[in-house]
Amino acid sequence: MTSTTTMMSALPVEHRDRLMRIARQVSFPAGTRIFEEGGHADRFWIIRTGSVVLDMHVPGRRSPSIETLGHGELVGWSWLFPPYVWQLGAAAQSPVRAHEFDALAVRLMCEDDPALGAVVGQWVGRVLAHRLQSARTRLLDLYAPYGSGSGVRG
Repeated sequence: MTSTTTMMSALPVEHRDRLMRIARQVSFPAGTRIFEEGGHADRFWIIRTGSVVLDMHVPGRRSPSIETLGHGELVGWSWLFPPYVWQLGAAAQSPVRAHEFDALAVRLMCEDDPALGAVVGQWVGRVLAHRLQSARTRLLDLYAPYGSGSGVRG
């Protein structure tokens, strides 16, 4: 991911510090399912150590890996947008230590502080755009006829 999608580079220090005050430390052993596509999105994580694989359900096939996330990256964006349902699945590829955030608490903070809400929304929007492009590219690599994904479209 580009540096503008990590929390450290995307959020001004004062907003980052406010969010970090409500973070809690969690860990996931390798192989742990962190969330399932279609489940209720009530929290999100920033990876401290380890790696997380994002995957997508494809009917009749094994769920392909869409992207691998590492240090400083956001795991989960669906918590910000109603109906708050995970659009991808996630699993710990290696042992993971992360900062966990309660989605409702962060949404309320963003409502109370429009400046915070704006920067969080822009940050998550950049992450979302990146993930959408990664999913598209990965699915074309796996399932499209040769050359199908080579054209540039808007």
